[in-house]
Amino acid sequence: MITRSVAYSGTVSDTLGSSLAATLQVAREAHGLSVSALAERAGVSRAMIGKIERGDAQPTAVLLARLAGALGMTLSELVARAEDGGGRLVRAADQPTWTDPASGYRRRTVSPASGRPLELVEVELPARARVAFAGDSQALVHQQIWVLDGHLRLHEGDTVHELDPGDCLQLGAPGPRVFANPTDRSCRYLVALTRR
Repeated sequence: MITRSVAYSGTVSDTLGSSLAATLQVAREAHGLSVSALAERAGVSRAMIGKIERGDAQPTAVLLARLAGALGMTLSELVARAEDGGGRLVRAADQPTWTDPASGYRRRTVSPASGRPLELVEVELPARARVAFAGDSQALVHQQIWVLDGHLRLHEGDTVHELDPGDCLQLGAPGPRVFANPTDRSCRYLVALTRR
């Protein structure tokens, strides 16, 4: 597991890491889960969860998605809860942004945090970057990907989709997915998620 510090960009405060740690612990306890039970559900070591909850380590996007999924929420929900948003309007300057320390993948939660049936997330994938998600991290949601700028190569199992600006793809059944940017410029895309 990668334990490097999370890089922040945009308007996210330097306290998001500790907020994520506290939010993760509160969500785990609200589900009545011990660290061991969450570790088993998420396929993550107890030691890593302990480090995250203590603020000694920051998870990558992939690890955070696994933990969120094991707690019955999406990565966007977890980040939004850490930012403590609650209104129906969230200004661009107040939308939480988080950068994965492993890939440079940057996600901005566009949607308001509370009571939403639909989530909108803007992602920027740097040149030559790739992020692989296990199938269990998407089991809770239906997703569509709309490419805004650049080129996205999306692997769904053995199927590869080459997406350019304006292309919109409805993702299939949950399974392993790899988001890759094979070009020399960044790729920006919108992810629309609804609960299954």
